Amino acid sequence: MSVSPEDPTVAAFVSAINAGDRDALFALLTPDATMSDDGSERDLAGWVDKEIFSVGGHMDVETASDGGRSLKASFTNATYGTMRTRWAFTVTDGRISRFETGQA
Repeated sequence: MSVSPEDPTVAAFVSAINAGDRDALFALLTPDATMSDDGSERDLAGWVDKEIFSVGGHMDVETASDGGRSLKASFTNATYGTMRTRWAFTVTDGRISRFETGQA
């Protein structure tokens, strides 16, 4: 059973991933949004396309904390299968300005 994050912007981010809706996801991001994966800074657009949208990424949120801005989730894609991941979001004025992810 998937948990819905309390933060509506983060919940919409998860929904956009699970719907395969790249446009909806990018609408949730600030124009200068940044991200990291396992502590390494990544090109956000390239990473999202490679790790999520071109490989059928899907997120099942297991736990949410910090007002719904910190998640533990099972993340599945065609490249790596299913892995337990952590996600932390910085939300600024209702949009995501940064997220950090990695294996949990």
